[in-house]
Amino acid sequence: MTLPLRLGTLLVLLAISPAIWAASATHNVPDGHRLFTDNCAACHGNDGQGGVGVPLALPSFLSTVDNEYLRKTIRNGRAGRIMPAFKRFSDAEVDAIVAHIRSLSKAPEAKLSRERIIGDPQHGRLLFAQHCAACHGENGEGGHGTGVTLSRPRNLPILAPALNNPGFLASAKDSMIKLTLMQGREGTPMVSFVKKGLSEKDINDIVGYVRSFEASPPPASATLLETETPVIMRESPYSVEQTVEKVKTAISGVNMRLIRVMPLDQGYVKEGAESKKEVIVYACDFAFLNEALSVDPRVGLFLPCRITILQTRGKVLVMSVNPKRLSAIFNNSGLNRLCDEMTKIYTDIIEEATL
Repeated sequence: MTLPLRLGTLLVLLAISPAIWAASATHNVPDGHRLFTDNCAACHGNDGQGGVGVPLALPSFLSTVDNEYLRKTIRNGRAGRIMPAFKRFSDAEVDAIVAHIRSLSKAPEAKLSRERIIGDPQHGRLLFAQHCAACHGENGEGGHGTGVTLSRPRNLPILAPALNNPGFLASAKDSMIKLTLMQGREGTPMVSFVKKGLSEKDINDIVGYVRSFEASPPPASATLLETETPVIMRESPYSVEQTVEKVKTAISGVNMRLIRVMPLDQGYVKEGAESKKEVIVYACDFAFLNEALSVDPRVGLFLPCRITILQTRGKVLVMSVNPKRLSAIFNNSGLNRLCDEMTKIYTDIIEEATL
């Protein structure tokens, strides 16, 4: 290549490099709208108007919180209250989601002080009982349930937040709590306490009481079940056919109703070509199912009971999903007792069938 030609090529590369760098930089910027749609909209609505989750687009909400609160809420979540902690996101992705939430309203970001507010928590406790407990719970545990109410009506348009939740306390500054009390949240049942006749000292005392929750152990409503495996599995010493019969007997022994037995691949292969070495047994305790559905409709992922029996590599395995694992994934402490109980029942059925 001659010198003029090499020089021309270099000049062309120098000319187009800024465009390449700009395109690369643009490509690396997280898409906040997409991230919100994929991870937040199912609860908060595509336009942030709320649903299972609180309405994020409300000007009265966005004008009383700062971006740090939104970032920490995404990071910390609300243990046991449906809102998960998004630990897997990069800082840039969190910032992109926050920017998208901000775009949902023209409300300005609140300018909040980091200083602690000095109030009388004992007096604040009395005021809290009088003015706050009806919605937020006697001990700040929030509205009844955890927010998944799509299958049934609820008493208020939004679920009152749990103020004693570690995720909230780690995310909210005292000044934010005070500003919310003073201004209220138009579009929600939260009214201005100034308009209710409370003095600024009274409001400071309530803030002091809410902050005092940090000194107590996390409430039961903020605990999650922990489990080692997503699947309960045992090896059976019997054939697939014998194991199916033993599973049916074990189901009867725990007072569950047998619904049906079917090949695992039924509907996925031509009729008559289903594998006899892969079988699923359906059973249900309908009273238990109704109780669980009233807490969280997503229990349909593990109810009715489904026990799978399959032969692989010369072994017959019996397995089911582990409800305790799903309780943690759902982030719903209201399900803990039910999931713990159902895990025990599934384990008993499987172990009885494989003795």
